[in-house]
Amino acid sequence: MSLLPLAQNARRAASALALASAEEKNAALHAIAAQLQACAPQILAANAQDLAAAQNAGLSAALQDRLMLNEARLAAIAADLVAISLLPDPVGEQFEASTLPNGLKIYKQRVPLGVLGVIYEARPNVTIDVAGLALKTGNAALLRGGKETLRSNLALVQAIGDALAQSGLPADAIQYLENSDRAYMLEMLQMDDYIDIIIPRGGAGLHEFCRQHSRIPVMTGGIGICHLFVDETADQPASLRVIHNAKTQRPSVCNALDVVLVHRAVAPQFLPRLVEHLAPAGVTFRADAASLALLSGSPAVFPAGEKDFDTEWLSLVLSLRVVDDLNQAIDHIAAHSTHHSDGILTRDPAHANQFVAKVDSAAVYVNASTRFTDGGQLGLGAEVAVSTQRLHARGPMGLRELTTYKWVIRGDWQVRE
Repeated sequence: MSLLPLAQNARRAASALALASAEEKNAALHAIAAQLQACAPQILAANAQDLAAAQNAGLSAALQDRLMLNEARLAAIAADLVAISLLPDPVGEQFEASTLPNGLKIYKQRVPLGVLGVIYEARPNVTIDVAGLALKTGNAALLRGGKETLRSNLALVQAIGDALAQSGLPADAIQYLENSDRAYMLEMLQMDDYIDIIIPRGGAGLHEFCRQHSRIPVMTGGIGICHLFVDETADQPASLRVIHNAKTQRPSVCNALDVVLVHRAVAPQFLPRLVEHLAPAGVTFRADAASLALLSGSPAVFPAGEKDFDTEWLSLVLSLRVVDDLNQAIDHIAAHSTHHSDGILTRDPAHANQFVAKVDSAAVYVNASTRFTDGGQLGLGAEVAVSTQRLHARGPMGLRELTTYKWVIRGDWQVRE
C-alpha cells in the first residue's frame, strides 16, 4: 500500500476547494450533516463494534469515553457542522490594507493552508470536526485515526464522501488512511510535497514522534495539565462550583482540571470543603504533604507521588497542593503546566491581572472553568485541535487558524526606481 495516491488526490481536491464559493461549501456542510443523520444506524453499529473491541482489549475508561458515539453525540456532531456553515467564511478576507506613496495599493488576503495531515487517536468526532473546518476553509485533509476507531471512522468518511459527491465538491477532499501501521504514519510525515501541516491529536508520545520524524511543519497541542489557583480572596462557594465543573463535567478531555493550588491562608477551611464537595462525584485526590495534613482521615485522599503534578489524569483524579502565595502558584504552573488552560479564582483585580500577565498558557482564566477551552464554547463553531505552541496559532484552532494569507499588490503600471 502507498499513501501517494491518497496524497495526490487530496492535493488535487485542495486546488478545487480553494476556488469554491462560501455558498457551495456551506451546502456541502449541510449535506454532510444530513448524511450523518441518515446513516446513523450504520455509524452507531460500527462504533459499537469498536467499543466492544476496546473493552476486550482493556482500554481505559477515559479512552472508551472518547471513542463512544451515541445518538445524542452524533446529533451534536451534525449540529456542529450546521453551526460552522453559519460562521463567516474567512477565505478571501482582505485585511491590513494600505496605499504607498507611489500609489501601490497593498493588502493581505486569506487563503487556505492546502492539505491538512491530521493524526489522532480514540476520538471519532475529530473526523467530522476536521472535515467540517477543512471544507469551510477550502482545505483538503488526509486523516489517520487510531486502530481502535477504524470501523467508526470508515463509516463517517463514507458518509462525508457521499455527501460531497452529492453537493458537487470533490469527494476526495477528505482522505482516510485505513492502515494504522506506524510505517504509514512515518511515510505521511515525509510527504512535504503534498501535505502542508501536520496536526497530531493524542498523547505526548505521538507528538514527540511527529516532531522527530516530520519534514512538514507540526502544530502540537491537546495535552492539558490544567491548573486552578484558589487565591486567599476567592469566593469559596463559587470556587467549589467552578472546580466541580472543571473536574467532573467531562474528565476524559484535555481541558479537564488536573491540579488545584490553594493559598495557605485559606487551605484549612477550603480543602476539607473541596473534598467534601467532590468526593461524592467519585473524585479521588493526590495531596502534597501540607494538603494531606489538613485532610487526614478522608478515604478519598492519597499522598501525591513523584509524578502526580505532571500527569494529565483524564479521569476523576485531582492533585492538590498548598502554596504560600500567588508567586509560588505561578512558579508551580510554569514548572508543571503544558501551557494549555490555567486559571485563578480571586476577588482581587490586581492578583488577576498579575496572573494573566505572568502565566504563559494558550488559555488563561479568571474565575471560570477550564472546560471552556473549546472551539464551540469560544465561538469558533468547532476546532481542529487546541494548540499549545507559540507559532501561527494558540488555543482552539478554528477557521482563521486554518488559513494563511498572501500579499496582493495592485498598481497602475508602477516600476521600481
